[in-house]
Amino acid sequence: MDIDFQDNTNSVLEDEVKLITGLLEIAAKKEAVPNHAEVSVTFVNNKEIQEINRDYRNLDKPTDVISFALEETADDEVEIVGEDLPVVLGDIIISVERAKEQAADYNHSYERELGFLAVHGFLHLLGYDHMTKEDEKVMFQKQEEILGEFNLGR
Repeated sequence: MDIDFQDNTNSVLEDEVKLITGLLEIAAKKEAVPNHAEVSVTFVNNKEIQEINRDYRNLDKPTDVISFALEETADDEVEIVGEDLPVVLGDIIISVERAKEQAADYNHSYERELGFLAVHGFLHLLGYDHMTKEDEKVMFQKQEEILGEFNLGR
């Protein structure tokens, strides 16, 4: 899987990028995501994610992670199919500030929170959500399995 990272905060360390890469690769393998899939991960501050949240979700407050899936097709869309075309899953946007705040709030490491947010966003790109109790249970169980493989479980 090809992961494109962009750090708008200039604060994410190389080891943290490696951690997220490993987590997303494990998640992709568990979910049978094609090897030629692409995803982007952007690190932002609270101000930037608040603007995105306001503009795209009509919620004028900072949040921790937002995902924009690109593989969803609308009813009137034509699907372009080809063997060599990459599967572009979408974008994961993570607030580094919120990750640090939540790590302190939940009394666990910043790395665990950053990893959780990346995996959470990735699973959203694959169509998982937590709108019902049943869906939440499935999604959160998958997250904990993946995080556990990196000793980042609860």
